[in-house]
Amino acid sequence: MKIQMFIYPGMTLLDLIGPLQTWSSWPGAEFQFVAQSVGSIATDCGLSVNATHSFGEGWSAPDILFVPGGTEGTFALLGNEEVLTFLEQQGNNAGWITSVCTGSVVLAAAGLLTGYRATTHWMAKDMLPAFGVEVGEGRWVIDRNRASGGGVTAGIDFGLVLMAHIAGEERLAEMVQLGMEYSPNPPFNSGTPDEARPEILAAVTAMFNSEGTERREELMLHAINRHSARHSI
Repeated sequence: MKIQMFIYPGMTLLDLIGPLQTWSSWPGAEFQFVAQSVGSIATDCGLSVNATHSFGEGWSAPDILFVPGGTEGTFALLGNEEVLTFLEQQGNNAGWITSVCTGSVVLAAAGLLTGYRATTHWMAKDMLPAFGVEVGEGRWVIDRNRASGGGVTAGIDFGLVLMAHIAGEERLAEMVQLGMEYSPNPPFNSGTPDEARPEILAAVTAMFNSEGTERREELMLHAINRHSARHSI
């Protein structure tokens, strides 16, 4: 099982670590951490991760291609032609095309989710239809060989369910879940827009909309125009 994980500046660390920790218990799994250039890549929480391969050095046909999400660093990719072209090329040969959080927006911009059902962070769901994506509900969505997880913490759920799906039975994933002692019991009932108190939802939405909104809209428009020119919706 060759798992290629794309990493980039400003990504959300837990988007990567949730699936990575889960899949690290997959017997025989090999990992590549691919970026535009090798070396240290800073995430949005300040901790850096190490890119082991550049675009030209990684597997050309991984079993799983994975893209994590984030905020400003992620949306910057929508204007990065080298990244979108790389993902598009890898997606043509990968066995599975996967993402967590807003990583699905990047995959969509690369044309890899057109005509598929996928999910993303709740604040970014309205971005997917512009790329011909059907928005799915829940912590994860699997549609043919596309698999996507919701926001950030959904990466563990996503990782476990994809492992069970590919392995053809749940025993391995259940063993991994137990080994990680993954039994969520959050202190607050505020993990989704439906659960959160209205004032909490309003505060988080306002915080997101106050950070680089104009630049995000510009990058989205660029990505939509690029997608329209290259892919039929």
